[in-house]
Parts: sequence; structure tokens; C-alpha cells
Amino acid sequence: MTTSYDLIVIGGGPGGYAGAIRAAQLGFNTACVEKEEILGGTCLRVGCIPSKALLQSSELFHEAQHSFADHGIESDNLRFDLDKMLKRKERVVTTLGRGINALMKKNKITRYSGLGSIVGDAEGGLVRVAVTKSDGVEEISAKHVIIATGSKVAQLRGIQVDGDRIGTSAEALSYPEVPKHLVVIGAGAIGLELGSVWSRLGAEVTVLEYLDRIIPGMDTELAGSFQKILTKQGLKFRLGTRVTGAEVKDDGCLVHIEGSEPIECDRVLMAVGRVPNTQGLGLENTGIATDTRGRIPVNGHFQTSSPGIYAIGDVIAGPMLAHKAEEEAIACVERIITGYGHVDYSTIPYIVYTSPEFAGVGSTEALLKEQGIPYKKGSFPFMANGRAKAMAISEGMVKVLAHAETDRVLGVHILGVQAGELIAEAAAAMSYGASSEDLARTCHAHPTLAETIKEAAMAVDGRAIHM
Repeated sequence: MTTSYDLIVIGGGPGGYAGAIRAAQLGFNTACVEKEEILGGTCLRVGCIPSKALLQSSELFHEAQHSFADHGIESDNLRFDLDKMLKRKERVVTTLGRGINALMKKNKITRYSGLGSIVGDAEGGLVRVAVTKSDGVEEISAKHVIIATGSKVAQLRGIQVDGDRIGTSAEALSYPEVPKHLVVIGAGAIGLELGSVWSRLGAEVTVLEYLDRIIPGMDTELAGSFQKILTKQGLKFRLGTRVTGAEVKDDGCLVHIEGSEPIECDRVLMAVGRVPNTQGLGLENTGIATDTRGRIPVNGHFQTSSPGIYAIGDVIAGPMLAHKAEEEAIACVERIITGYGHVDYSTIPYIVYTSPEFAGVGSTEALLKEQGIPYKKGSFPFMANGRAKAMAISEGMVKVLAHAETDRVLGVHILGVQAGELIAEAAAAMSYGASSEDLARTCHAHPTLAETIKEAAMAVDGRAIHM
């Protein structure tokens, strides 16, 4: 007899486990299939969480080196223990992984450890899923199946990742020693975050980017300021650069660049983006065809072309963000069970966790101009904020974009200390259709970093107080 469920979720990442938990909360008998031992997906194991742990450790070391003296704190003979940093990172991952396992048990979700693949279309109202484990294959079935298998690192022609000298973000989270010279290919969030970690710990870091700017898709004005700040911190940038290959040579690497001399370095971090993880899912058995970018097409309710099969997160169109996957998973499950589920894609925030952080939500100026939407803007610098000055971290600014006619907030972009936390206020305000006047009239406690948002909103109409 094949064990049957109301819902099977293939993938135990942020989208997968969140969707499984929500389904269980709503009364569904739910199973989750995940091939990795630790639930949480790339985000928890080798992505968002471990990188933030190392970012925090390296930032504290950097502050002790460069900022403590200004506060009257002496830190003579300062040093760091890389092994302890890496072990702390692993403890964070292990603890959170155990927490997710506990949540699965609490919600009575059946966990299958193995590679999940769909055997075929729905038969008798059920979709059959094969779970390939170390000791064989087990078949289970459900009326509904959600594909939440996330993404994997994109490859670049001419570069062969060896998992050591030439690697991805996974390897860059566990270098056994600080590289003398690290070359990062790609100036997106992953490249800049991990480049910052190793730069703070003493590595020379060179960032190579094919485009003529860093952080594509984010606010152009702030991205320019961001690059200047990172350059001041020690990162070197070569924009408009096409990498044609990379090879291991002796005890180091050689990175080949079109029209230029190759770069010698100790290690190479390839961070050119991610691609949907849809191989081995058995899609050929369902009639589901991926698009030209390997994504699974879905309708507005996350349904694929095959009855009973849904997809969310990195395997479908949209930004590859853990919180986007979680929102989609919950909306998908609620739609299946209650008949209603919704994601507001205009209010999904994005964050780069460097120091300072870079965050945004909604439209950029470039997008508004491209779409012909009339807008007005206000900005406010952190250097004019009392809390930021007291913290001695006053680089960057807040920008608020509002519709020129309705005053509705269309986008907020922040470069500065704790931008990742501050952006939540903007996302909440936009979710409720707030105007810049609403933000400006909201009383913000003083002194706080959040006052920069209020002042930027006031600046939309030219009435900022402290500038």
C-alpha cells in the first residue's frame, strides 16, 4: 500500500518547510521530502544564515580594529581565531536546523529523507512521488504536491569549479585560512557580502563584474555611493569586465579576462547568480515544461500545467529570495485549503548585508522612468541623524519615491546602518498603500535611526527639519 497524504512538499528550504507547517496548521496531513540531512535549504545550510554569522564576526573584528579607539576602548594586541569563527557559524546553523526539525514534529509533519521526484500526473486524484533513499525507493502519494526545491549556483563558461581553489559561496563560507588575494566574480549581494567578510579579515579582494555597475536592479544613485564606500573599505572593483576562464595553477589560481592580462590569486569565488533546481524532479513524467531560464511556469495561484502540482520559490519567476519563497508557499497552501492566498510582489524587500547595509523595496527611479510614472522624491542623509552620529556610523542615506499626483509611496531605498531592519517599516507602509505624507506624519521616537525615513518622507515635499 502506498502511503497517501493531503499534501506532499518536495524541498525543505524556507518555502518548503513554511508551506508544510502552514498546511498542517490548517488541518492537512502533510509530508515533506528533503534530500539534505538538515532542513532549511541553501539559506540555512550554506547561504543566508552562515554568511550572516561570518559577517557579524568579521564586522566586530573590523570595528575593534578601526572604531573602538574613538569610543575610548583600547584593544591592543587584537587578533582573531578563524577556527572559532567557523565553529560558531556551524553552531548557529545546527541550532536553527534542530529548531526546524522540532517544528516539523510539533506540527506532526512526516519527514522523508531522500530525493523526491514525481512519478506521473495525478491518477485517481492523487499525484505519485518517489523518494529515492540510500536504502532504496519508497513511493508516496497526495492530492496536492508543491515543488519547492530552490536553486543552485549558476555556472560560468570557461570556469570549472573544483570545490577548493575555485569555488562557490559554499566553499567561501569555510576557507581554512584567510586568502592573500581573493577574486570574486560577480558584484551582486553574495559576492559583496562574502568579499567583505574576507576583506575585513585581511584578504586583498578584487571584484570582477561584467556590467558597468554593482548590485544590478537596485537604486542606481545609492549603488554608486555604495561602491565608493566599499572601495574605501579596501575592496577593489573592475567593472565592465568579461571573465573568460579560471584555472588552478600551482598553489593558486589564474583568472583570464577578455582584453587584459590574467589575474593571479589564491582563491576564486564564483558568484554570478543562481538557477532553478529542477533537475531530477521527474517533470518529464508530468508534461510540465520549463521556460528558457529553467523555471517552472505557474498561474497566479502557483498551479503548474499538471493537475495537483504547484511550484513556489526559486523554481518559478521572480527574485530568488528566501522570504519571497516563504510568502509564496503560505499563499499557495492557503489558496488550496481556504480558497484565498495572495503575495504582494511590489512590497518584497531586498537587502545586502554588508556594512553599511543596502536595502530597498518597491520601484527604483530607473524603473519609474522606464514605465513613464510621474514621481517625486525625498532623501535624507544618516550624517544628519542624531542616533547614527552617536553610533559613529553615519554613511549613506534614505530615499523615498512617491507618486507625483497621488503621493502614494512607490519605493524606498536605504544605504546605511541597519538598513535591513529599517526597510520593514517601508514595506509595511507600502502594503497598506501609505503616502509619503503618512510616513511624514507618523511620530518616530527620538533619537532613532528610523527618523531618517520620516525625514526623507518629509523631504518629498521639501520640508525636512534637520537638513
